[in-house]
Amino acid sequence: MKSVFKSGVLALAAAALPVAAYAHTGVGEAAGLVHGFSHPISGLDHILAMVMVGILAFQLGGRAVWAVPATFLLVMALGGAFGIVGINVPFVETGIALSVIVLGAVVALNIRVSTAVAMGIVGLFAIFHGHAHGAEMPETAAGVAYAAGFMIATALLHVAGLGLGLVIARFGERRGAFVVRSAGGFAAVAGAGFLTGLI
Repeated sequence: MKSVFKSGVLALAAAALPVAAYAHTGVGEAAGLVHGFSHPISGLDHILAMVMVGILAFQLGGRAVWAVPATFLLVMALGGAFGIVGINVPFVETGIALSVIVLGAVVALNIRVSTAVAMGIVGLFAIFHGHAHGAEMPETAAGVAYAAGFMIATALLHVAGLGLGLVIARFGERRGAFVVRSAGGFAAVAGAGFLTGLI
């Protein structure tokens, strides 16, 4: 259990390294990239949802390993574009909180959906996450660099989720499943906290 926690922390720390690398690069494109990268990793709701997408993809296996995270990224880019140009998407914060609840519950209950259904679920929630990233872009940030930043950070969080699933699976079927389901349950409860404003 300790080694799983340690692996998860290391994966998230590794995902945060590029922020440190770009922290003193000035303005313009670099500032846009840094702002974009830091947005998904600055909120627990985003982090949990992204990691759950990775774990869900790992649970489903096969082509879902790449198709589910790729769907999230592509649809999130569309949502981000909506946010940047000012197209309104209603209930963004509610949608983000629900994404954490639903994805956490699917992982916790080990619900075996088809890859297409999983792509539809993550695609729906990706609109809300993308819009939040785009709408909160600083005025001084360059749009393309900002978008690239939040997409890179999101992809790394997906990879962290996939890696976490792989590490957990090494515990063996019984113990690994318990840890995965516990992680999903934690995310779902946290999502309920976001939805109700308790977190």
